[in-house]
Amino acid sequence: MKYTKSLDNLIECFKLLPGIGEKNAERLAFSILDFDDNQIDTFTNSLNNVHTKIHECKTCFNLTEDSEECVICNDKSRDEDVICVVENTKNLMMFEKANIFNGKYHVLGGLISPLEGINPEDIKISELICRIKDKNIKELILALNPSMEGETTALYISKLLDGLDIKVTKIAAGVPVGADMEYLDTITIQRALEGRTEL
Repeated sequence: MKYTKSLDNLIECFKLLPGIGEKNAERLAFSILDFDDNQIDTFTNSLNNVHTKIHECKTCFNLTEDSEECVICNDKSRDEDVICVVENTKNLMMFEKANIFNGKYHVLGGLISPLEGINPEDIKISELICRIKDKNIKELILALNPSMEGETTALYISKLLDGLDIKVTKIAAGVPVGADMEYLDTITIQRALEGRTEL
């Protein structure tokens, strides 16, 4: 039996999400049928707002909505001298949930991966170097996935900083080789940050 066109379209939309297969997409689509008008309005408005209102912070490239800079960049109580470099906003949020880092961040928006056509100029490395020079940053923490791409990116950044008066460290203890930062628990994140090593 075929679903109605609208329901079938909704199922196909849910399947676009990572980790959602046919069965889960069907379950989610049928649950939407039980929403009342207010829930539907909230759901559709939220989808629209995420797409139209959220943009990158002009300083660190985290996500922001109501201003040009994100809440972290606007927080004057945070340490301005230390920047933690992460691949994406999901990784940034892992550190924030662990509640152990009080500096600023820089979101690269990817990792160097020539096989995938991602070169240094395709991610926010030049912007990072400019920030370090302009703001006289004292320490840079490279919190990148311990993968070939993460190691390549960390090495590339550290080489660009040769000769500058800045301490460059990377997270180490607690993060297994090949692990994806997105799936690490807060204890592992804490141990990794506390056990960082200088490059």
